[in-house]
Amino acid sequence: MNIVVAIKHIPSIADDLPVSGNNVDFDSVDFVMNEWDEQSIEQAVLIKEAVGGTVTVIGVDLIEELDNALHLALAKGADKAVKITADEPGADSHMQAKWLAEAIKGMSPDMVFAGVQASNDIDGQIGPILAAYLDMPYIGGTSSVEASDGSAMVVKEFAGGAGAKYSVGLPFVAGIQAAPKPPRYAPISKVRQIAQTATIDKVEPSGDASGRLSFKKMAPPVVTGHAEMIEGSSKEVAAKIVELIKSKGLA
Repeated sequence: MNIVVAIKHIPSIADDLPVSGNNVDFDSVDFVMNEWDEQSIEQAVLIKEAVGGTVTVIGVDLIEELDNALHLALAKGADKAVKITADEPGADSHMQAKWLAEAIKGMSPDMVFAGVQASNDIDGQIGPILAAYLDMPYIGGTSSVEASDGSAMVVKEFAGGAGAKYSVGLPFVAGIQAAPKPPRYAPISKVRQIAQTATIDKVEPSGDASGRLSFKKMAPPVVTGHAEMIEGSSKEVAAKIVELIKSKGLA
């Protein structure tokens, strides 16, 4: 089973995000792997352990910070690592998906996984656009993928706790929401060892995509006021709320 996992490195959400010009000041933040991509890697490694095969991780290196995420993926059980040397921080999901598709085409994958979305933009478009460029079916929001000869059984989650099981022919693209098991821990010592010995294949970005998005402006939220906490008994609070509603002309 040949599984390709598209991953993304994003600014750590534990950090403040200083703005420089029209984008985040990338020199002032730490980068981590997107949490949903860790789920994708775990799902791919589970399939490899169950039926055999190889797992290749690939990502777009937007600001020359992707190596750490690729080394982590290898420490978690991936077999190969590839990076597309774009060095273009403003590349949107459409452009990244095009570059990824052009690189993945030559890998003849049976399955292509991508995190269902990324924490930095909550866009969720790389998987579907990638599937369109690869001319493969797409199923997103998955919580389990089990492979067999020529097909896979995929569990998709819906709102309200509902789920459905689908049989999907190979090859296909999946947007992974969660793996059946939590992502495995990779010791720092193992990641460092892999960083010293692993080979990361480099690929130049190929292909262009129309309809790209571009940043017009980015700025911290404007502080316009603060929340007012209403204190007192339930009757006093209710009276104050009614008075507030009337003062706003809403009643």
